[in-house]
Amino acid sequence: LAARLAARLGEAPLTLVLLVGLWAVGAATGSLTRGPSDALLDQIGIGRPTLHAGRWWTPFTSLFWCSGIGAYVFTSLLLLLVGPAAERRLGPLRTFGVLVAGQLAGTLAGTALVAVGAKLGEQWTLSVVDQTAVGPGVGLFALAGVLGYRLTVLWRRRLHLLVVLVPLVMALYVGHLQSVQRCAGALIGLAAGSLLSRRLLHLRSHRSSHTETRVLVALCLVAAALGPMIASLYDNAAGPFNTFSEIYLSHRLSPDEVADFCAVSAHDCARAHAVQRIFDTPARLMATLFPALLLVLAEGLRRGLRFAWRITIATELLWTAMLIVLFVETSAGSSDVVQYFVEALLLPMVTVGLLLATRKRFSLRLPRAVLVRLFAVVGGALAAASVAYTGLGVLAARQFEPGATFRGMVAGLPAQFLPPAYNDLLPDYPIAVGPFARALETYCGLAFWAVALVALLLTFRRPVVHVDAEDAARARTLLMEHGGGTLSFLTTWDGNHYWFDEDGRAAVAYRVLNTVALTTGDPFGDPQARDRAVAGFARFCDARGWTPCFYSVTPQTRAAAGQLGWRSLQVAEDTVVALPDLAFTGRKWQDIRTALNKAGKQGITAEWWSYHEAPLALKEQIRAISEEWVSEKGLPEMGFTLGGLEELDDPAVRLLIAVDEDRSVHGLTSWMPVYENGETVGWTLDFMRRRSDGFRGVTEFLIASAALGFKQEGARFLSLSGAPLARSEKEPPTGLQKTLDWLGRVLEPVYGFRSLLAFKAKFQPEYRPMYMAYPDPAALPSITRAIGKAYLPHLTPAQGVRLMRKLSS
Repeated sequence: LAARLAARLGEAPLTLVLLVGLWAVGAATGSLTRGPSDALLDQIGIGRPTLHAGRWWTPFTSLFWCSGIGAYVFTSLLLLLVGPAAERRLGPLRTFGVLVAGQLAGTLAGTALVAVGAKLGEQWTLSVVDQTAVGPGVGLFALAGVLGYRLTVLWRRRLHLLVVLVPLVMALYVGHLQSVQRCAGALIGLAAGSLLSRRLLHLRSHRSSHTETRVLVALCLVAAALGPMIASLYDNAAGPFNTFSEIYLSHRLSPDEVADFCAVSAHDCARAHAVQRIFDTPARLMATLFPALLLVLAEGLRRGLRFAWRITIATELLWTAMLIVLFVETSAGSSDVVQYFVEALLLPMVTVGLLLATRKRFSLRLPRAVLVRLFAVVGGALAAASVAYTGLGVLAARQFEPGATFRGMVAGLPAQFLPPAYNDLLPDYPIAVGPFARALETYCGLAFWAVALVALLLTFRRPVVHVDAEDAARARTLLMEHGGGTLSFLTTWDGNHYWFDEDGRAAVAYRVLNTVALTTGDPFGDPQARDRAVAGFARFCDARGWTPCFYSVTPQTRAAAGQLGWRSLQVAEDTVVALPDLAFTGRKWQDIRTALNKAGKQGITAEWWSYHEAPLALKEQIRAISEEWVSEKGLPEMGFTLGGLEELDDPAVRLLIAVDEDRSVHGLTSWMPVYENGETVGWTLDFMRRRSDGFRGVTEFLIASAALGFKQEGARFLSLSGAPLARSEKEPPTGLQKTLDWLGRVLEPVYGFRSLLAFKAKFQPEYRPMYMAYPDPAALPSITRAIGKAYLPHLTPAQGVRLMRKLSS
């Protein structure tokens, strides 16, 4: 790591000069530990006092100092993260220009915002309007905003979110002038980068995938959780959200506050001292209960769990209710009090709004058995802690003041499970004065929350297994023993349910959408039982009032459905390449040979990996390439028979990656096994992505490399998978088939299915039609809706309008 950091600095001379210069100036002026002296700060710091004094140079001189050792360390880390990347993508001169311009514009804009707020009577800005700030962080945040537009879509979105969140959280919780200036610098950098990107034709409308949206929402929750904790490190934090931050992070009572309570009554005095003692015991961890809970919930949101989404909503609404109770109890009609509460309520309400707006992204449900086990553990811990506190407390009644009774101990239970800041909202209860009673008060609530948070985290961290986990395992075993078609491995994907025949020799994977039971490919299992499975599955659906539909099936299943009087039409075209006699010789293979030769000359090699075992650096590049592909579409990623990142994480799926000498990923393909009699006899292409600025022939190179590798392993064929709504037009179309052909032509500019089929023709495949078989033509409208929902389950109305515009353009 040190060697890589040194190499990066060697390629970034401007960053190295700025880093050395910053520390050298700080050491020469004695500013490293406590920041510049008051006399020096008055000459080089930027703020309303220095600007009013006519020191016009301060926006520039503030660039060369920091306010203390913590600021020096933070600024240095930020410079090391942003500087080398900016020099590599923007160039040293442009990097320096953006840094200086962002510093000047950000400090002036931030100072002006605070001055305007003070003139309007805003309490927070009145408290910081006379501050003076130093530090190059303003310019660095502006530089990061510009830099983001030169990154891939995935990292652009993440960097821009952090560029906004970090200074915004500091401004809202810490509230110092420097925080406002950094926030202004970040916004200016984002605006400038947007303008530059428009000139460079890099700015387009982008949409994040479901996985990335979850990550971004989780980051927002992390920022909301860490904000009060960061503010607690500052003695003079004055941000608007810090007014009632003790609702999230409890603070130790000051001696003056304890004295005020003692002036009211002896009982209030005892309660105040009891709260004060908490911070001298392990129970002080209860002060960070809500931030810890939000950080655990953020992990659940990152994984897309609906259960975590619901708990987060409940937590934010609880915080809102507590704020309202505090307002009712403390408000005396003062406009300042009203303003403080309005500001404090903004954060939970914005968080709830964000969660509601993205609710469809958190659709993964935990299995019932997992939830039952979680509730049992948490409920058992709650019951044990409650019984211990009340039962043992009554036995040690003399160690409480006043003497403990059962009713009094029950009244004191909420205080054991809530942070110290909530003590004022609770009714009177016995106060522990003896050592045993204090131990109960210290450890009962702490033990419960330790168990609850660990149980939640472990539940969120465990893989989300299929709802029908036992059936899924049984179906996979059946598939591996007997095999199926080229698309049968799709039946192992999450979201499927399974029907098994009476003998357990054949199975059908299906999902029910709008009372339509839509299958994922052919029946699989014993070849002798597959045809009978069609009729058996039809009877199974009829008994439940469902309309069966076999989708993307082979002519064999089509014929079995035809014997039942069903209709069918072609919906895709499978492309199969025979491997035993494969040789890239002759004129028809010229494009493939060219791709292989160019890859060799450019130092690009193909590497086999399992996604689960791939290094983190490769995984992040794969995510970035996939995110860029999704964003360029501007429409949701399709599912059902088309896999995504989640389907890569299967030990049976093989991943072929094209990397150059710098370990940069140019493209990737994933391959699903095709089984027969317990052996892998072929492979089916699923996931296929390439970097927009990478090696142009990378897809041809990867498929050709995979074909040669599979041939050496003894595989009989590889399937390039089916292209939906595209066919080679060997059969004369019927009326309905003509409609589907027209739909394929209309969707071509959006999803490119026909272009994909034409691309696969480079590998001289055998074309095999794939059909949809259905029992009743009257059910076609509902079947069509079910197929659309299966492929685009998260299509929003806005995306539907955008899709229609693209289709009509």
